[in-house]
Amino acid sequence: MNDESKPAQGKYSSIEILLLKCKVMARGRKSNNEKKNGATLGFEATLWAAADKMRNNMDAAEYKHVVLGLIFLKYISDAFEEKHTQLLNEVSQGADPEDPDEYRAENIFWVPKEARWSFLQANAKQSTIGKLVDDAMVAIERDNRSLKGVLPKDYARPSLDKQRLGELIDLVAGIGLGDAENRSKDILGRVYEYFLGQFASAEGKKGGQFYTPRCVVGVLVEMLAPYKGRIFDPCCGSGGMFVQSEKFVKIHGGRIGDIAIYGQESNPTTWKLAKMNLAIRGIDNNLGQEHAVCSPETFDFIYPSIWHGKEE
Repeated sequence: MNDESKPAQGKYSSIEILLLKCKVMARGRKSNNEKKNGATLGFEATLWAAADKMRNNMDAAEYKHVVLGLIFLKYISDAFEEKHTQLLNEVSQGADPEDPDEYRAENIFWVPKEARWSFLQANAKQSTIGKLVDDAMVAIERDNRSLKGVLPKDYARPSLDKQRLGELIDLVAGIGLGDAENRSKDILGRVYEYFLGQFASAEGKKGGQFYTPRCVVGVLVEMLAPYKGRIFDPCCGSGGMFVQSEKFVKIHGGRIGDIAIYGQESNPTTWKLAKMNLAIRGIDNNLGQEHAVCSPETFDFIYPSIWHGKEE
């Protein structure tokens, strides 16, 4: 490399250098990603295009909660229905398909009848679908304490087009998310992360307040190397640092539980995104009620807050 091709000393900020490294890493991973098992490469983009078309004139900041809430609901319903079917086949052995403890024992969210996806999809064309979805979210929070105050519950608002809501439900219905096979492929994780990135892009600088590009997160996690211990993210956004930390542990032969997750997020709606993001992956966490209860001095790893999405 000649002198002219080298960046001038002090020309780039630390975040710009990090992003340049990410671009190089992304190019190197491109061919490998095309060989990975799972859903057809690019299905996330196709799904996004369809969902975004239904957005019409709704602001992206508002629409993301509509879409991600439904995706979360579809995921937990899929996981529930798979276990429900298994229990139906085991009734003669004493199994009870309507016993919540049967599901909680295997870390599966209990989904009451009024919140099951089959019920919502059957009523997707009804003018009351908004209220039915809200009631479903309320019922799930009521029966699953870890989700209390987390799920969006404003689908019945007059400004939300109920015909488009029904179309969105039909769209999401076509994705297998929560059954065992798709959980192993992290299908929902891929959809959720891709949609977060797209919404962040649509919102411009404001998007940086809840989403840090995956490549940046990956570099930071590799730098800190959190093999074991207590991890704290003081501005956790939608929880991407925690997700990548768990993946780091697994890749290096560790187990879920080797690290303990703590974080805080001042924006209540972003805090909800993080709680859903971690819940769908079965990652235990302490994000407090918008703020963690522990002081930073008690942690082994503290992630730096470098991505603000606005001028300082």
